[in-house]
Amino acid sequence: MKKILSQPPLSHIVTMFREETWDALRAEFDVFENESGAPMSREQALQHAGASEAILTGWGSPSFTHEMLEAEPHLQIIAHTAGTVKDILSPELVRDVLIPRGITVFSGNNGLAINVAEATIGLMISSTRRWPEHIAAFRSKGPDSPAPRNGQFLTGATVGLVSASKVARQVIRLLQPFDCQILLYDPYITPDAARGLGVELVKLDDLFRRSDIVSLHAPAIPATDKMVGAAQLRKMPDGATLINTARGHLLDHTALLDELKRGRISAALDVTTPEPLPSDSEFWALPNVSLLPNLAGDGYAGYFRIGDSTLDALHDCFAGRLVAGAVPLDQWEILG
Repeated sequence: MKKILSQPPLSHIVTMFREETWDALRAEFDVFENESGAPMSREQALQHAGASEAILTGWGSPSFTHEMLEAEPHLQIIAHTAGTVKDILSPELVRDVLIPRGITVFSGNNGLAINVAEATIGLMISSTRRWPEHIAAFRSKGPDSPAPRNGQFLTGATVGLVSASKVARQVIRLLQPFDCQILLYDPYITPDAARGLGVELVKLDDLFRRSDIVSLHAPAIPATDKMVGAAQLRKMPDGATLINTARGHLLDHTALLDELKRGRISAALDVTTPEPLPSDSEFWALPNVSLLPNLAGDGYAGYFRIGDSTLDALHDCFAGRLVAGAVPLDQWEILG
């Protein structure tokens, strides 16, 4: 039987795997788990290293070192049962060890993308209809209290997506019944590829100028730091809304605060910088911004998809097939 070292705590395993999927994985493979149910430390991982052909990682797993990978000469796949692998792998390890040895790295971010995309659509509907403001006004002043009203809701809107990430592609799929015109800014995608997605490829400033809704989906890399600032926000039409379920890093929060204070636009932020915002942040007092505690990725549908696809990834890797969900390690610099 293939030997698998499982690093995540039991709480993570039962979140990401249906009971029957985890039972099937344990029946097919020789799985070593931390008996205490706690996350495995780096020292424990080294202690049990040597024979692993796969390592399962997840929330709470230690980041890898050269020593840990050198101690696993038979390793074929690192299966990350969560989203980004940048928390557990360094660019040096990717360049010096993983790529030369041909070790596959799988990420379950396809599953998380389903959850985040659903949350994004929900925030688009809530924000364009200004529901948070209506709810607050209704609660405090009754049915006759005035609250902003938009004429353009999600149906028939022009939606601008910043980056053609996995989440954005799920958003494109979910937007189909709403008859939207979808604009896309992504410097790494070709016009032909954009047409294949059914979207119009545009420049960033043009996207902000034309969109009723702008949704951010870019990775957190140096090139995207505060990529959305005053110049873009000023171009948003009156009544437009900005959604960020990606990374707080993408936004100049000072510029966004200034624009929100004018009352022209609204925003829904699942992520911020810093995270969470300090208690004295002016964002908390603004009626036209919804602040959420980084929960867009939550949900059984996406979580269980991670567990199911992890088992598929192990099957495909050990059979010598292409692994769906494999991280393109040669594109490390632009990965989220």
